[in-house]
Amino acid sequence: MTTAYLPELPGLMVEDQVRAALLEDLGRAGDITSNATIGPDRQAIAEMNSREAGIIAGLPLAEAAFRLVNPAIRFEALVNDGARVAPGTMIARISGPARGLLSAERVALNYLMHLSGIATHTARFADAIAHTDAKVTCTRKTIPGLRAVEKYAVRCGGGSSHRYGLDDAILIKDNHIAVAGGITEALKAAKAFAGHLVRIEIEVDTLEQFEAVLGEGADVCLLDNMGPDMLRQAVALNQGRLILEASGNVSLETIKAIAETGVDYISTSKITMAAPTLDIGLDMSIG
Repeated sequence: MTTAYLPELPGLMVEDQVRAALLEDLGRAGDITSNATIGPDRQAIAEMNSREAGIIAGLPLAEAAFRLVNPAIRFEALVNDGARVAPGTMIARISGPARGLLSAERVALNYLMHLSGIATHTARFADAIAHTDAKVTCTRKTIPGLRAVEKYAVRCGGGSSHRYGLDDAILIKDNHIAVAGGITEALKAAKAFAGHLVRIEIEVDTLEQFEAVLGEGADVCLLDNMGPDMLRQAVALNQGRLILEASGNVSLETIKAIAETGVDYISTSKITMAAPTLDIGLDMSIG
């Protein structure tokens, strides 16, 4: 099996994300608590530990938080993004000016706990269907402003990404079909519009609609809110012609049965919108 490399977050993207978060937290006067209680020359050492089992994601953002607050801070990652960790695992060691460590710690932990939570929750879904060829994929249901990094976390957890936005693929949904005048009309118009590198996906919720899609042709068909029996019928009708994506009512309890029908992808917003944070702590001492 070909190795699926983890994506890398471009440094410019990371800095823009983290800079905005730091400015939000530092407000108009900076960290007045640290400035009031800690001398400017005081050095400190911090250890970042996972308090529960999970998958780590977001280390580049955590590192950027400390570096942007004070370039003299040294951030040493002890694991890589995508690593599965046990409770008590030390994730990173940070050292440098104490004021900077204290000012950056919340932003660093916010990113790391949120993204590691998404990676961990994604892995639960991916592990449940690892015996099949299906892949779990995220959707555009992400927190505004965090889509790129949340989708990165999904990849760290073994999932795949759906569209990043409205501009990178054509996805014809039920409301598009209703306004366009039908499945055939919508697909014909999409084909006339799309460039040769743009895929066309269309959503259906009945086998009759699916047969109309097979007649007209598309790249991908989204089978929405179909139970396992109907999904199996769609797979049989398809005969490998289109990529098939199942969606709707996907949970950890249902994903195994969905995957075993033979669909190629299973999309769910739960891996981004319902993921609990991973509990990560940061303990500091005088350096």
